[in-house]
Amino acid sequence: MFEYIRTHQRLMQFLLLLIIFPSFAFFGIESYTRSRGGDTAVATVAGSPISQQDFDAALRDQLDRFRQMYGPQFDAKMLNTPEAKQNILDELIARKAMAAEIARKKLTISDATLQQSILSTPGLVKPDGSFDTERYKSLLAAQGMTPAMYEQRLRQDMSLQQLLSAVQGSAFVPKTVAERFSAINEQEREVQALTLKTDDFAARVKVTDEMLKSYYEKNAAQFEIPEQINAEYVILNSDALAAQTTVSDADVQSYYEQNKKLYSVDETRRASHILITAAKDASDADKAKAKAKAESILAQLRKKPEDFAKLAKENSQDPGSAEKGGDLDFFGKGAMVPPFDAAAFKLKQGEISDLVLSDFGYHIITVTGIKPAAVKTLDEVKAQITAEIKKQKAGKAYTEAAEVFRDLVYEQSDSLKPVAEKLKLKIETINALTRQSKPGMPATVETNSPKFLKAIFADDVVKKKHNTEAVEVAPNTLMAGRIVEYKPASKRPFEEVKAAILAQVTHKEAAALAEKEGIAKLAALKAADSTAGFTESKVVSRLKNQDIPDVAFVDLMRADTSKLPAFVGTHLGDAGYIIFRISKVSQGTPDAARRASEVQQLANVIAQQNLYSYIDVLKQKAKVTLNKAAVSAPVTAAQ
Repeated sequence: MFEYIRTHQRLMQFLLLLIIFPSFAFFGIESYTRSRGGDTAVATVAGSPISQQDFDAALRDQLDRFRQMYGPQFDAKMLNTPEAKQNILDELIARKAMAAEIARKKLTISDATLQQSILSTPGLVKPDGSFDTERYKSLLAAQGMTPAMYEQRLRQDMSLQQLLSAVQGSAFVPKTVAERFSAINEQEREVQALTLKTDDFAARVKVTDEMLKSYYEKNAAQFEIPEQINAEYVILNSDALAAQTTVSDADVQSYYEQNKKLYSVDETRRASHILITAAKDASDADKAKAKAKAESILAQLRKKPEDFAKLAKENSQDPGSAEKGGDLDFFGKGAMVPPFDAAAFKLKQGEISDLVLSDFGYHIITVTGIKPAAVKTLDEVKAQITAEIKKQKAGKAYTEAAEVFRDLVYEQSDSLKPVAEKLKLKIETINALTRQSKPGMPATVETNSPKFLKAIFADDVVKKKHNTEAVEVAPNTLMAGRIVEYKPASKRPFEEVKAAILAQVTHKEAAALAEKEGIAKLAALKAADSTAGFTESKVVSRLKNQDIPDVAFVDLMRADTSKLPAFVGTHLGDAGYIIFRISKVSQGTPDAARRASEVQQLANVIAQQNLYSYIDVLKQKAKVTLNKAAVSAPVTAAQ
């Protein structure tokens, strides 16, 4: 426990940010529901408008989320469908309807309740127990928010939770439904399988040239060769400029002297501890018992300090360090909880502390190693400083170089040599580029950038073979290219792909034969039972499908078993046809833990259904009117 918290500080910090700054994707309603004047309403809810600005803001938020999800591969066209826009509008309407219901019911959150929620936020309490107001403000500022903005959103969030919690909490699963659901999952069927594989029918297929040519014509898109280009390009970025930058020893010395603090290493200590847990809310009797045990162990250590690791393994209740003899490795000041930290940095190496009480319980600490504070020598950090100075100089030079790059690429549009020679850049070449980014290759590779591909495949660049404009493919990274050779889209000749078509048509026809024979075989089995050709019996259930293909498993488990043996067949597409013979149906063994989990899952589903139904009722009550024309404008990446 103690070791886990110390070694996962970055994770804990990340979780802290999530707690302090929820996305409000569902609960933060104020940003999209304030009435604004002066623009067209795309909808009216409970007499209050959802403005075009509200709708555009929601679109921008969705665009931003998609950019984060898809990175450079993002295309704004993803939101240009009527369905995508309608989904965004529906969510805004739902928020507005819920806001109206909150106002109607006069649901409010008191200042005291709001304050208590903020004060209880993890990570915002100082060691002395007081609230860290400055950290609170700085964290909010990093998110572009003021305390007033955050508190308003939090108040709305809590009001909305008040409104919806009763609905979600009303979910109830009848015992008969839960038992029936679990029984269906547990039901077992003893089955045999007979598979008619597509490949076994290939020899019976007769394919003519007419069939092949017909397939070639009907599936022309399969045999298209997309347009391609061979191109040359130049890239201007900080790395290119840094490579041209020189740094003198005097520059390095000066930087080192001015930034010595950056190369200082604070004192760190290695310690081991024995923890006897005692929760803050434990009874006085339990605390006394824990303390007595810790005192007993400390007494043993006073007599035989060399037994520390042995006693830690036998007695410490910190699972992260007990197996290591209590070892916590090296740590700096502030890494541990305050009482532990203070004690550890007062001890001499090899010294054993008295009992130290923290929120976790009673600690016995010994320091096993000390690394004193030190400053790295200039020789140790020279390469690092040189790289940093080059980076800074390149950063300063980039703005001016970027202007030169843009001008020369445009003015000397028939060649990349002028810009390459002026800025000492290398002209690179790339072959077989297509309009689409290559799957599997990161879009961060400049020649795979959608922006660059769009620029170099622009109509005028293709027709006139001049330079592209300077394209910013990444922060502080400009790129320009020109086409050396253009190959228009074409279709692979029939003779070239004839063998591949033959294989595909043969396989398709063989699959059809397998299905036809499978259907006939199934009918015959239903008329007269036989086990010929079937595999050995095996037991399957919805909890263990025994590697049966999903589409066949669905048919198998819903087959009518009122009369046994029962037969069911499934077409497996290109794989053929499979028939199952069901000889026995029985109830499986109930599992109390799994059944409890299933009840909870059903309750969650019902809770969600109740919530959606409630929101629909609120929308109806709010008398929504729509202005569909106002949401028909195309979405752009810069929206």
